[in-house]
Amino acid sequence: MKKTVITIIGKDNYGIIAKASAICAECNINIIDITQSVLEDMFVMVMLTNIAAANCSFGEFSDKMRAFGEANALDVRVMHEDIFNSMHRI
Repeated sequence: MKKTVITIIGKDNYGIIAKASAICAECNINIIDITQSVLEDMFVMVMLTNIAAANCSFGEFSDKMRAFGEANALDVRVMHEDIFNSMHRI
C-alpha cells in the first residue's frame, strides 16, 4: 500500500475537512485515518491516505492540495510515506 501524510494548519473555518476530502475523492485517494484539533482559533489536521488506486500522479495530487491551501490561507503539506519515514527514522 502506498501512503501519504497530509498536514493542514491555519485559521479555523467552515469546510476545511470537507474540501480536503473532496480533493481526495476526486483523485480516487482513500482516507485511512484523520485527526484534527482546534486550538483557540487554529485548525490542525493530520490525514493518512492510501494513494495506491489514485487516478492522478503524486505530484498532481500534491499540487491540488497546495492550491487548496493557498486559496484558503492554510499551510498544506503532502508527504509521501517513504519521505515521512526517512525523516523520522532514529
